[in-house]
This record gives sequence, C-alpha cells and structure tokens, in this order.
Amino acid sequence: MPPRRRLTPLDRDIMRLAVPSLGALIAEPIFVLTDTAMVGHLGASPLAGLAVASTVLQTAVGLLIFLAYATTPIVARRLGFGDRPGALAAGIDGLWLALGLGALLLVALLPLSPAIVGLFGVEGAVADAALEYLSIAWWGIPGMLLVLAATGVLRGLQDARTPLVVAAAGFAANIALNAALIYGLGLGVAGSALGTVIAQWGMAAVLTGVVVRAARREGARLRPGPTGIRAAAHAGSWLLVRTISLRVALIVTVVIAADLGTAELAATQIWFALYSLLALGLDALAIAGQALIGHGLGAGDVPRVHAITRRLVAWGVAVGAALMVPLLASTPLLAVAMTSDESVRALIPLAVVTLAVGLPLAGLVFVLDGVLIGAGDGRYLAVTGILNLAVYGAVLAIVVGMLGAGLAGLFISFMVGYLAARAATLGWRVRGTAWILTGAR
Repeated sequence: MPPRRRLTPLDRDIMRLAVPSLGALIAEPIFVLTDTAMVGHLGASPLAGLAVASTVLQTAVGLLIFLAYATTPIVARRLGFGDRPGALAAGIDGLWLALGLGALLLVALLPLSPAIVGLFGVEGAVADAALEYLSIAWWGIPGMLLVLAATGVLRGLQDARTPLVVAAAGFAANIALNAALIYGLGLGVAGSALGTVIAQWGMAAVLTGVVVRAARREGARLRPGPTGIRAAAHAGSWLLVRTISLRVALIVTVVIAADLGTAELAATQIWFALYSLLALGLDALAIAGQALIGHGLGAGDVPRVHAITRRLVAWGVAVGAALMVPLLASTPLLAVAMTSDESVRALIPLAVVTLAVGLPLAGLVFVLDGVLIGAGDGRYLAVTGILNLAVYGAVLAIVVGMLGAGLAGLFISFMVGYLAARAATLGWRVRGTAWILTGAR
C-alpha cells in the first residue's frame, strides 16, 4: 500500500536523504534532456549521432557506477559502527580508485572511438557526429568518476545536500556553456561535448575538496591505502558485473533501434533521456536505501533494516504511479520541444506512452536494487543480472524478431519484460534473510 499521508520518523529519515538525492539525480537527466533538445534542433543526423555517443559514454561511466554505489554502504556501515575516521579513510581510497580508473579509461578508449562508433552500424553524417562528440567527451571521464566516488562518500556520511548543491550548479553551468558553444560559437555537436567536459571537472574539484577537508578534520589519512583500494575494488567487482548486464540491455536496445532507422534511433535517444529523468529519478529512494540500510546493518539494528525496506517499497511504487499522469500530459509539449524533425516528432507519443506504463514497476525495481546494494549483496545482484539479461534477450527475439513489433515492441519489451524479470529476482531475495549481515564490514 502507498505511504500514509502523515510521515513517520522513518519516512522523514528516508526523505531527508531521498529528496536531496532526487534533486542531484534529476539535475543530470535534465541536462541530457536539454542538451538533446539543443542538438535535436540541428537535425536528425546530429541527434542520432548524439544517441550513439551518449550510449557509449553512459556505458563507460555506468560500468563504474560502483564507485558511488559500493562506496556509500562501505562508508555508511563504518559510520553506523561508530568509526567516522575509518569511514572517511575508506572514502579517500574510493577517490584514488576513481582517479586511476578514469585515467586508464581515457588512455584506452580515446584511440578506439572510430571502432566503437562502427559497432553501432551507423554511417555518414550520423557516424561523423558521434565520433566528433566522443573525441572530446572522453577527456571528462576522470572528472566524472571522481564526482561519482565523492558523491558516494558523502551519501554514506548521510549528507545528500552537498551533492545536490554541486550537481545543480554544475549542470546549470553545463547548460549555459552548451548553449553558448553550440549556437553562440557555432560549434555544434563539438560544443555540446566541450561544455560537458568543463562542467565535469569543475564538479569534481568541488566535491573532492569537500571530502578531503572532512578527512583532515577527522585525522583520516589522505594517501592511498592499498588494502582499502583493494577492498573497494572487491566490493565493487560484483556490482560491476551487475552493471554490465544493465548496460548491455541498454546497448542492445539502441542497436536494435539503429537497425530500424534514423528516425527510430533519434526517438530512442529522446525516450532514454525521459527514462533517465523519470525512472532513474526514482533511484533517489534507492540511494536513501543504500545509506540507511548500510548504516542500520553497521549498527546491528535488523528490525530497522526490515522497516526501511518495507517503507521503500511502498514509496517506490507510489511515486512511480504518481509520475505517469504528468508524463502523459506533457506529450504535446515534448513533441515540439525535443526536435524539429517531423519523422521523429511522430514517434514521440509512442515513446511517452510505453515509458509511462512501466514507471510503477521501475519504482519497485530501483528501491529493491538499492536495498541489496546497501546490504553489500553484490554477488546475488551480479548473478541475477545475467539471468535477467537472458530473459530480456528472449523477449526481444519473440516480440521484435518473430512478431516484428518494431519500435513499440522494443520499448514494451524493455519497460515490461526486462523490468518484470528484475522485479521477480530482487523481490525473491528481499523476502529472505540471507542478505542481512551486520557489522562494520
């Protein structure tokens, strides 16, 4: 059942973390949506190229989301155990790991950009736009990973407000930069990528500074600790596998859309931008769950952990259902705002309706995922992630392949088939007790 109108103390704890986290999460999809609209008015080919480039970059960053998701429960557990200096030391190790991985990604993937774009099967103006964007955007990857790690540290410390303030300022600057560079200087897609890189490094500098100052106040070490870095990498390794399964599902969706045509691929970029704004916005509740579950297990308070889980499930489904109405009502506005290409505009109502249908299910999936991440149950998430991906592949083969359902079948297969598989595996685990382990580690 949905949460009661009168908030309980537990509801207030959830909202204290979820509301600022929601603001921080929505800041990025709003930028992506705005940036998509800016590039969309350059034409269908630049927008389709942005769809390819964005998928590649979001995959690279998304695979390392454990820098935030593994750091949050590690820090929260030690904080719940009463070891604040130890919590900050673990956070510093996460920052060093993020910087090293970011540098490796830049060196390894920058020269591979042409080959990566070629994997999507796009040619001509679409391929040129994608490659132009990627060649610049890779330079912001180390900064983006530092942002992830620092945000995870602060959430583990039960501070969701600072990431919100920095995200809002950073993405507001990003939008202004992109508008000036895309239109003012006439740089087109390259201007969009350059504005993003500048904003990413600015955010990284501010958030890293906040964590370092807190560590100095507590007397925590600032040098990288090999043991701590290995522990952070180990904690994130299963989450990496879990995230790979999620990103493969998204990549497969984009590849199939590319095969359907340029307009379909451009519409898929708009669909994913909306998905990031709404469905991933529900991840704010999951982030609150990560911090609160980790803290509760560190303190050994199992009844509170169960209570948090029940309330998160109620909030997730209720918020997902509540978002359906404004999304559907915004369809005419989105058709005008997102693109001037008539063939793409004609597909936007389909994208909006199929997205709205799956929002309550998305809310359930995200909060259950957050609960198990907060508990450090990465191995289960990894194994079932692969299983869910196999189910999605089977659904696509039937709906899009055998039945030829086209773009509608593609969207429905993701929002209903894939999310239902994830909800089933996550729900089965949470009903048991194997995921509940107390203590600082």
